[in-house]
Amino acid sequence: MANLLTCPRAEKLAIGLGLITVSKATMSLVIYFLLWHFPAHGAEKVRVGLSALSPTNWAIWVAEDLGLLKKYGIEPEVVYIGGGAARGINALASNEVQFMAIGGVGAINAALRGLDVVMVASNVNLGTQRIISHPGLKNPKDLKGRRVGVSAFGSNTHSTLLMVLKRWSLRPEEMTVLQVGPSPTMLISLQKGWIDAAVVTSPTDFIAEEYGYGILADLADMRLYTLQSTIAARREYLRSQEDQAVRFIKGYAEAVAYIAKNKNVAVDVLKKRLRMDATHDKHIEKTYQRYTSKYFDRVPYVSTLGIKTLLEFLEIDNPKAKGADPSAFIDTRIVRSLDHSGFFKKLYE
Repeated sequence: MANLLTCPRAEKLAIGLGLITVSKATMSLVIYFLLWHFPAHGAEKVRVGLSALSPTNWAIWVAEDLGLLKKYGIEPEVVYIGGGAARGINALASNEVQFMAIGGVGAINAALRGLDVVMVASNVNLGTQRIISHPGLKNPKDLKGRRVGVSAFGSNTHSTLLMVLKRWSLRPEEMTVLQVGPSPTMLISLQKGWIDAAVVTSPTDFIAEEYGYGILADLADMRLYTLQSTIAARREYLRSQEDQAVRFIKGYAEAVAYIAKNKNVAVDVLKKRLRMDATHDKHIEKTYQRYTSKYFDRVPYVSTLGIKTLLEFLEIDNPKAKGADPSAFIDTRIVRSLDHSGFFKKLYE
């Protein structure tokens, strides 16, 4: 907040409008409005793709809605692509978007295929999904012969399920895996008896618990590093537009810090983006507590442990993953430089 209050451009506009006498809280809201509607001269348009409508994209939504990217001269165009990792990677590789918010498994798979894709940041390295099931399913072995829902084949939920099954010494062939759609749709499918278990994200998992469904697995509690939400880009873009990329990461990281420090506004943004009404306030509240206490990383390094975990998983079907160098899938220059400069630390002061 202090950074916005000291933004010279916004201050001049506020003073010119006679707002210097209002309270600090009101001043903050006005400055957000000014930054949103009067972007810096020559703000550069950057397209950001989302592969899912999930709280893992919370920081991008906050950065867009509150003008935090515009503060750094970035005019964001956030595009929901959906359809799992494949469509998102195609959009990135074809330069339809400059950044893609995507799970690490999709980015690593793309790089193994020789595509010009690299991960530059990650604010959520732990898996955020939970596997929910009908109350009668008490342990992993009960999944045998059952129908398990994922959002789409090749999606984060699908790869997560496969990794969890591997840890449980179960095979996907021992059950029927169905692509159902986003988490709310999977909960409806559970209620109608179309599936017996599902891989979902918050706040759907909290709603499911309230309805009496059980939690078979919590990826964070299992310490399963799946690089849940990474920011991927093309190396060619990073070479040619490095300054723009740095400014984007700054706005993105500031949004993560904003969520941690401004609960009410952050919660309102998430409710709006997930199209949830007041009846789900307590579920959004639990989601906020979970993300800020367990998931969000203050310094958005891509976890090397996460890359190793995913490579071990991918080598089952892709020989190229075996023995691959984890550093080949990340470009740490931007985050490392900002970290050494003290940028991330200042965001939380």
